[in-house]
Amino acid sequence: MADKVVATYYYPPMEVAAAELGHTAGSKLDDDGRNKRTGTMWTASSHIITAVIGSGVLSLGWAIAQLGWVAGPAVMLLFSLVTYFTSSLLADCYRSGDQSTGKRNYTYMDAVNANLSGVKVQICGVLQYANIVGVAIGYTIAASISMLAIKRANCFHGHGHADPCKISSVPYMIIFGVAQVFFSQIPDFDQISWLSMLILIEIQDTIRAPPPSESTVMKRATMVSVAVTTVFYMLCGCMGYAAFGDAAPGNLLTGFGFYEHFWLLDVANAAIVIHLVGAYQVYCQPLFAFVEKWAAKRWPESTYVTGEVEVPLFRTYKVNMFRATWRTAFVTATTVVSMMLPFFNDVVGFLGALGFWPLTVYFPVEMYVVQKKVPKWSTQWVCLQMLSLGCLAISLAAAAGSIAGIKSDLKVYHPFKS
Repeated sequence: MADKVVATYYYPPMEVAAAELGHTAGSKLDDDGRNKRTGTMWTASSHIITAVIGSGVLSLGWAIAQLGWVAGPAVMLLFSLVTYFTSSLLADCYRSGDQSTGKRNYTYMDAVNANLSGVKVQICGVLQYANIVGVAIGYTIAASISMLAIKRANCFHGHGHADPCKISSVPYMIIFGVAQVFFSQIPDFDQISWLSMLILIEIQDTIRAPPPSESTVMKRATMVSVAVTTVFYMLCGCMGYAAFGDAAPGNLLTGFGFYEHFWLLDVANAAIVIHLVGAYQVYCQPLFAFVEKWAAKRWPESTYVTGEVEVPLFRTYKVNMFRATWRTAFVTATTVVSMMLPFFNDVVGFLGALGFWPLTVYFPVEMYVVQKKVPKWSTQWVCLQMLSLGCLAISLAAAAGSIAGIKSDLKVYHPFKS
């Protein structure tokens, strides 16, 4: 999501008559009454890059191996271009109407609600939260595999490579789940409930006020971040394929394409686990906040839902019983599902297929059509719909392949035992 710019941009502060916006250029508030935004193209692109690049890169060597030297990089480049294009469409939906003075949409859902209506808004919400559940399951699987890999690496080092070192991943999933139950109860974490995996609009909301418009700055940031992530993905995928060929493992750190230096694998896998512990919370906080706000609105008089119990520890710790039970139940459920389907490649593939078309392509295209009033059956409208349909077909094919892979894995896997 990005444009490689070497010049340093300086944009003078916007001077607006106090009668128009209720504050001067020297005010600490923006035109919507919120604290003045100070983000730039560089801060926005940094946010995007760090949010997008995750443990999924570990499977890119395997993915390139399935497609080969020509099709693999070509497909990766194609989807990078599609992502940049649809992200640019989404950037135009940050403000409703005029790109400099229109009403701000602070989140992805705000943008959907402002431009679309009815069942589409509800479907978008369901897809977002379903994606969060899927990511929680995927992170639990990835973390347990990395912890298991540390144990196996030390086993191979101590007993030799001839020893199969068969170890169940179930205990490691339980360990990760217990850790998430604990972290989910930390009250201060609700302060990051605005975070989401659909972060383009949220990041755009940190960019300082025009001129130039936030959408212009965001498009530059998107170009830079897409360029950086594409290069990084290409390196991970192509170097993994070059090193291991058609035998490239599904997870470069846990497939044991090499054994020594074992300590290097241990350090890398430990870093993955640490990353996933925090990422799980960041991704799940929007769902936690949504359910808790809904429950408080539905049962405002219930002490179980809205009341807090003071627990004296090192300092007084307030526990909300609904929050404690709901978050514990959520973590438990995702951990149990992870134990039943611990297939990293296929789960990652299915999650990608589930979220790509509707959230990355369909809704940005539909919002842009409404925002810009693109005439139906015009050349631009037809091209946008063809792009959307093409991506839908690819997503369905990818989802079907992942489901087939999961069914194949289940034939030899015994839940809670393997």
